[in-house]
Amino acid sequence: MRLPIFHGWIIVAVTFVSMGIGVNARTAFSLLFPPILEEFDWDRGVTAGAFSFGFVVSAILSPTIGRMMDRFGPRAVMELGTISMAAGFLLAPLTTQPWHLYLTIGVLVGGGSMCLGYYGQSLFLPNWFVRTRGLAIGLAFSGVGLGSVTLLPWVQSLIIGAGWRHACWALGLLILLVLAPINLLLRKRPEDMGLRPDGDAVPLSSAAVHPSNIVDPSWAAIDWTIRRAVRTRRFWWLALGYFCALYAWYAVQVHQTKYLQEIGFSANRSAWALGLVSLIGVAGQISLGHLSDRIGREWIWVISNLGFVICFLALIVLQHDQSMIWLYLMVAAQGGLGYGLTSVMGAMVAEIFQGRHFGGIFGTVMLSALAGGAAGPWVTGVLHDALGNYTLAFWLGAGASVVSALAIWRASPRKVRAVAGRIRAA
Repeated sequence: MRLPIFHGWIIVAVTFVSMGIGVNARTAFSLLFPPILEEFDWDRGVTAGAFSFGFVVSAILSPTIGRMMDRFGPRAVMELGTISMAAGFLLAPLTTQPWHLYLTIGVLVGGGSMCLGYYGQSLFLPNWFVRTRGLAIGLAFSGVGLGSVTLLPWVQSLIIGAGWRHACWALGLLILLVLAPINLLLRKRPEDMGLRPDGDAVPLSSAAVHPSNIVDPSWAAIDWTIRRAVRTRRFWWLALGYFCALYAWYAVQVHQTKYLQEIGFSANRSAWALGLVSLIGVAGQISLGHLSDRIGREWIWVISNLGFVICFLALIVLQHDQSMIWLYLMVAAQGGLGYGLTSVMGAMVAEIFQGRHFGGIFGTVMLSALAGGAAGPWVTGVLHDALGNYTLAFWLGAGASVVSALAIWRASPRKVRAVAGRIRAA
């Protein structure tokens, strides 16, 4: 029985909810970080390293998850991620040693969020849309913002009222009870249901042919495998761009709450800032995703990295001037511009290496991205421990954003497949 709406929008809705819970549950480590430090008095680099270790685990697993997606589809992958992430949060309250935190928050939560987060959803969501790919991904990923204004303040209130252990238990149950059922609605591609991308009707032999978005026919004709992809310069430019982008993203995300508390902001206001970043990110992801369908993915990547540069500079200024103006600027730049990265990350790899082995190729590219996500929080924590402040670490994050923008411009997905707004009718 056919639904009255295109099933691709059902996929977007499920992804919206999964992202709202899954990504923000992992982000909640920034809220768990201060009370864990206070209770155990471990080094900051060691404690933040649990979050970074999760990225190491994710990086190791990413090619395998990509191949699993190619073979088994999204339902199996998402349910695996749901069980892993829920188990990590349910076991985290038993922590008494650093390695316990590394196993629960690092391996189980980190590995599970790899499936439920930006990476896992990007393995199949681009298949459902072509003309409105950026808009659809932006809408789906904007669930992170809505989740942030509900989930993160709720977690902070649990931490203040009942402690970080109760907050972990609550997160584990929420993930298990909500995400396990809805992920059964997922499908890998519209063709599996007799549909076509964007909800288009199956064309008749006499129907007019739509202009192709292929710019480089010889490149697009290649049956891309992981082995072929890693021999190209485009693959390595993507890898560098993604490494630097996630380095900057998670360097600020993990340390932002603790930093704001240290320079004089209250715990509630610091948590509010973290949640507001994701809320503003709703508008950023949707608008920049839609704009990417008109002007191209590279321009959005540049704009988003500019947002992180502004964010880091504002954080540096806040150390000397705690005016709310700088806090608002930091939040707006990080959420409104920086979060636009997510709406084009999967689309760019799909447009360069589209084909049967896209999942494995994207997973291999994400090895580099996740290495950046692991390095960002760890390096930032180590630099703080060594220097007593975050200034050098924040400058390093800003520099990484600049390198990321330049690298993606060199990868040039626009020279392989054009976005809808750039297609010229024959």
